[in-house]
Amino acid sequence: MFALAALVAGSFAAGAVASPPARERIVSVAPNLTELLFAAGAAEQVVGVSAYSDYPEAARALPQIGDAFRLDYERIVALAPTVAIVWASGTPAGGTPAGVAERLEGLGIRVVGIPTRKLDEIAAGLLTLGRLARTEPVARAAAAEFRRRIGELRTQYQDRPDIRVFVQIDGAPLYTVGGPHLITEIVELCGGTNVFADATAFALPVDLESVLARSPEVILSLDVADPAAFWARFDTLEAVLRGNVYRVPADALARPSPRIADGAADVCARLDEARAKIAAARLP
Repeated sequence: MFALAALVAGSFAAGAVASPPARERIVSVAPNLTELLFAAGAAEQVVGVSAYSDYPEAARALPQIGDAFRLDYERIVALAPTVAIVWASGTPAGGTPAGVAERLEGLGIRVVGIPTRKLDEIAAGLLTLGRLARTEPVARAAAAEFRRRIGELRTQYQDRPDIRVFVQIDGAPLYTVGGPHLITEIVELCGGTNVFADATAFALPVDLESVLARSPEVILSLDVADPAAFWARFDTLEAVLRGNVYRVPADALARPSPRIADGAADVCARLDEARAKIAAARLP
């Protein structure tokens, strides 16, 4: 009995003086990962970020460790991180290049890869980062809100008439996105069809002739400052003829983070506007 009481007392005493688990020291190697970390409630544990980590505003003040393709490993070591968050989408989708994770692990830094190829992977990434940073309540709330917003868009636009869409992510040379790209999922969410959805590449160069041959009814441009002027000379193209050439927010679509829900809402609104113009043109 005495031995048991002593053991219980000793355990209680040890528990009373035990320090809380040490918090992680996190570096992020891509701007979208920085946004995910902040949204998951891990901001105070982030000690370094990649170049172009400009959202939220507080991320701008953090030390930069290079960009996704060229990291400053000496600076990373100086920041003494315990974990590095990398983009696990693969280089064709804009992910962290091969070899980076291995180099970081060789420096004694644990590496956590966050895939963001699909909309639901963004919510899953928030939950993963919440567990890592021990900020689960914040991360769960952020993931639930993201899924709610995407679900509402899916419900709202699932019965809209199909509309053909060309997505322009660069103008010189002309680049678009293929079937596996997250932006294609967003176009489909809004009731549209990416005219290059049959392409197996995440992103690909295309020529003007192939765009014209697929006759998009809408052009969404993430790169060109004045896409209407860029496409104006092709006035027989349905998208140009109906005034359905739009500039859409690049950061909100190109960065797989919770803000992509804003980008998706903008795309859906643009496609609905285009449908209205097409319907009006068909009236007698």
